[in-house]
Amino acid sequence: MTKPRLEILLAAPRGFCAGVDRAIQIVELALKKYGAPVYVRHEIVHNRYVVESLKRQGAVFVEDLDEVPDGDRPVIFSAHGVPKSVPNEAARRGLFQLDATCPLVTKVHREAEIHLKHGRHVILIGHAGHPEVIGTMGQLPDGAVTLVETAADVGGLTFADGTQLSYTTQTTLSLDDTAAIVAALEVRFPGIAAPHRQDICYATTNRQQAVKSVASQVDALIVVGAPNSSNSQRLREVAERQGCRKAILIQRAADIDWDGLGPIARLAITAGASAPEVLVEEVIAAAAAHFDIAITHVRNAEESVVFNLPRELRDMVPEDCPGDGNAASASASAAE
Repeated sequence: MTKPRLEILLAAPRGFCAGVDRAIQIVELALKKYGAPVYVRHEIVHNRYVVESLKRQGAVFVEDLDEVPDGDRPVIFSAHGVPKSVPNEAARRGLFQLDATCPLVTKVHREAEIHLKHGRHVILIGHAGHPEVIGTMGQLPDGAVTLVETAADVGGLTFADGTQLSYTTQTTLSLDDTAAIVAALEVRFPGIAAPHRQDICYATTNRQQAVKSVASQVDALIVVGAPNSSNSQRLREVAERQGCRKAILIQRAADIDWDGLGPIARLAITAGASAPEVLVEEVIAAAAAHFDIAITHVRNAEESVVFNLPRELRDMVPEDCPGDGNAASASASAAE
């Protein structure tokens, strides 16, 4: 039987960002340098495939430092960042710690501390319970940060007269939603201090813009990513808002209900910032089993960002590593 024709619009940038690439390298290089086990507090990035791969190499994932035995085994903090209490407790116990927090998340942490130093109360735009939000709020004393999730939340905010205010944001939010919340804050609290530079990271911005460029042109869009991945969930939402009839988030190709997509002639595929390219290739192979496919690459931006590895691991970096030899390469830039 002749397969139906399907054009795939492969959106880029997609997949690993520099912060994710760096975090995964930290675990892999720590395993190579110190041997197994290496302990990782929380999922290093929100992707089951990545986590299971690292487990097979000897990484042990825990949710609390109480699960890490005393001794000299490395404990790594995830890319999402942690409250100050976590490294403080690790230091108290004499644990050997490696910080895989994305430098762009660390930037938000430092901004929040600067606002506090200048006497400002911090309003954090983000999703309650997300590890990045927990980590950012945990940089400041209790009561110094107020979390808002929607523009509607702004109407319920009250502060004592004379309170100086500032805002920061989670790095993986919807650009459009965040703009609406910021606009509401600036109307309600004229003079509120803004970040020196936008907190939503370059990778989140680029991947959302890439989805916007293809979503209205296709019958369906697939986002490869994890359900607990904030940036992946936002990609699905962006596609829906751009008029895509069917936008789904899947972890693996086996999760796709091809019949449920309905009749499709054009399909867009992208991936969240913590999803490896091998999973995108898996989806393309699955599509090829059902359709006669033709692939069109749609690239909206180039990415060449690199972040330095922790000092303790720089001697493990190959000499031919891009940049200065002390940096983790951004896999997304070489995905095509």
